[in-house]
Amino acid sequence: MKNMVAVTGADGFIGSHLVETLVEQGHRVQAMAQYNSFGTWGWLDALPPDVMAEVEVMPGDIRDPESVYDLIGKADVVYHLAALIAIPYSYRAPQSYVDTNVVGTLNVLEAVRNLCTPRLVHTSTSETYGTARSVPIDESHPLQAQSPYAATKIAADKLVESYHASFGVPVVTLRPFNTFGPRQSARAFIPTVASQIAAGTEVVKVGSLEPTRDFTFVKDTAAAFTAVGTAPAEAVTGRLFNAGTGVEISMGRLARTIADLMGARTEFRTDAARERPAASEVMRLVCDSSRLRRATGWRPRHTLEEGLKETVEWFLDPVNLARYRPSRYTI
Repeated sequence: MKNMVAVTGADGFIGSHLVETLVEQGHRVQAMAQYNSFGTWGWLDALPPDVMAEVEVMPGDIRDPESVYDLIGKADVVYHLAALIAIPYSYRAPQSYVDTNVVGTLNVLEAVRNLCTPRLVHTSTSETYGTARSVPIDESHPLQAQSPYAATKIAADKLVESYHASFGVPVVTLRPFNTFGPRQSARAFIPTVASQIAAGTEVVKVGSLEPTRDFTFVKDTAAAFTAVGTAPAEAVTGRLFNAGTGVEISMGRLARTIADLMGARTEFRTDAARERPAASEVMRLVCDSSRLRRATGWRPRHTLEEGLKETVEWFLDPVNLARYRPSRYTI
C-alpha cells in the first residue's frame, strides 16, 4: 500500500517539483492548490498525466483552517510549502504575509497536532539568516529579519519550534538556500534574466548585481524534502536542517553565465524598482549543509552549470516562454 502524503503550496514552483518527486518515489499525494476563479491548479497543470494520476488536487486556502484539516486527513507526512515568498511585495503588503506565512503555518500545526499526523516537514528559508555574519552559514547562525517576508518566516519557524517543545508535535524544519529551475516565477533572478533574453530583450533589467547567493537546483531541493520526510524519526524529529551547495556566486557573474549559455550579447541594467532598500538587502548567503548530509545522506547531485543548462533549455521552449510576461515583474 502506498503512503499518503499531503503537500501545501503544491501548485507552486518547488511544490510542483516535490509532488513529481514524491510520485516517482511511490507515494500518493494530496495536493493543496489555492482556489481561484481561473480554473487552474498552477504548475500542477504542467505535470504529466501519469504523475497526476497519483495526485488528488484539493483546492483550498492555507489561511482557512477547514481547508487545512481536509487536506491533511490521514496523511503519513505533511510537507508544508505554502507561503508568500516575493520579498519586494512584502514591503507593500506585509499583512498578507503575516496572514499566509504565520497564520497559515499555525493552521497546519493545529491540524497536525489534533489529527496526530506522524510527521510535519516545515519549509523555512535562508533569508531568515540575513546577511552572513560568518560563512559558511550553519544552523546556529543568528536570525536577522531584513524584510517583512523574512520576519514572517522567522515567526513561522518559531511557531513550529514551540509546538514541538510544548505539545510534542513531530516536526522537522528544512531551510533551503536559493532554489532555481524550470517553472520558477519570473520575479526571481534567474528566470527574469533567462526569460528576458529568450524574449529577445537586449537590455535586461535586474536588481542589484553585487550580492552573492548559494543556488540549489530544484530537483535537489525536492530531494532534500523527501530526505527529511522519510528519514528515521530519531534522526530528524525536532531538528532544523539547511539545504544548499556550499558554493556562492555573485548575481553579476550569474547573469553573465546565463547570457553565455544562451549565446546572447546582453547588457544588464540595474532597475531601482527591483532593488531592495539598502538596509534590507541580504549581501551574502552561502550554506553549510553538513548536518543534513550526516542525518540523511542527502547531497546536491547537480552543479550550478548543469542546473542552469536545464533551466535555460526549458525557457527556450516557446510553449514555456509563452507563460511568462517578465516586464510585469517590476518589484
